[in-house]
Amino acid sequence: MASRWSRTPVPTRKRDYDRPVTSATDSVTADPAGATSNGHDAGAASTAAPPLQKRFVRVEPTHGWRGLHGRHLWEYRELLYFLVWRDIKVRYKQTSIGVFWAVLQPLLLMGIFTLFLGRIARVSSSGAPYALMSYTALVPWTLFASALSQSSESMLKSTSLVEKVYFPRILLPLASALSFVVDFVIAFALLLVLMAIYGVYPSERILLIPFFSLFAFVVALSFGIMFATLNVRYRDVRYAIPLLVQVWLFASPVAYSTNLVPKAWRDVYALNPMVGVIEGFRWSMLRVGPAPGVMTAVSIAAVLVLLVGSVLYFQRTERSFADVI
Repeated sequence: MASRWSRTPVPTRKRDYDRPVTSATDSVTADPAGATSNGHDAGAASTAAPPLQKRFVRVEPTHGWRGLHGRHLWEYRELLYFLVWRDIKVRYKQTSIGVFWAVLQPLLLMGIFTLFLGRIARVSSSGAPYALMSYTALVPWTLFASALSQSSESMLKSTSLVEKVYFPRILLPLASALSFVVDFVIAFALLLVLMAIYGVYPSERILLIPFFSLFAFVVALSFGIMFATLNVRYRDVRYAIPLLVQVWLFASPVAYSTNLVPKAWRDVYALNPMVGVIEGFRWSMLRVGPAPGVMTAVSIAAVLVLLVGSVLYFQRTERSFADVI
């Protein structure tokens, strides 16, 4: 009599070792005869994909004085793009005239300078129409002033990102400065229109405009990084920057030419990096003013020293941003 606890055999599914090798996780062992335990030859095992390698990224605070790692920034290029696009969208969101704000400010300043300095004070314009001379200077100046003001506030405006997410913090002032390149292009296009109205046409010197444009951007970025670093610890900086920009406007040859500056002081005057930028713009577009020379070289040297110092200081203090901000 069969036991009540006996059970009949249940047909099972096809055994695992009868299925073909489909991934690197299938274990394959060869027997002495050269055949594998799953019924396939050793050649099939050699075609299996290698096991995936796990990548570990250790995030540590910076130590000491060290510079930027270009490869590290390149890995976050997509984040930089979205930060720039975010700043542009926020700036012109729900505005009536949109991107025309990019040319409204330099146009208004051009009108004020032309009326009070060009017509009433009779300030020399070195042979060019005063309105055109002042607007040519206001194009790079607006890029510098706007990028400086916004990049210096970039850390405080992105407090949640700084506190919760790791990424190279220097992308914040860089993105704020890059977002004003669009405004600069629009203002420069209007400059070409004004030159055509006044009958002034550029020469081959216009090929140097990309260099002086990059020069203006680097000047703004250098000061922006430095003030963004100081602004995290000392909130007085955010109140001092608007005053600094206003004073800087008249300390730069925007409403006048450097020909009014005594020759004995021009080399010292060129320590202001915007001197080389503005005079380079006028020389390239209007063919007036001194050619790039000693003053431009002094301005370039000053801004390079400032850029290196600002980046090193930013990297030095970056590890404490999340705690202080």
